[in-house]
Amino acid sequence: MPLFYYDAQVFKVYQIKQLLDDAKIPCVVKNDFAQGAIGELSPIDSAPEVWLVDESWRPRAQQRVDDFLAEQVALADDEDWQCAQCHEDNEANFGICWSCQTTR
Repeated sequence: MPLFYYDAQVFKVYQIKQLLDDAKIPCVVKNDFAQGAIGELSPIDSAPEVWLVDESWRPRAQQRVDDFLAEQVALADDEDWQCAQCHEDNEANFGICWSCQTTR
């Protein structure tokens, strides 16, 4: 199994895992509970990791993750917006309206 993605933030690792699961790309998370062993293990060896089941999935997985990370950066730099459907004000980090669930 080849290593695909790692991050010290468990939440972000599981976001990537869910993104790949949704795309039907087989993967697993390793070291998700190893952070409790920091001090006995080096921080690098205890960071949560997403591993692909097969290397042949790497190009498709990489494209999905690159798109997701670019979208996250764009949302962080964006401004608040108003829903076209219900005219409710939404914060920049919302991709759907909190009131009516219409996409941005």
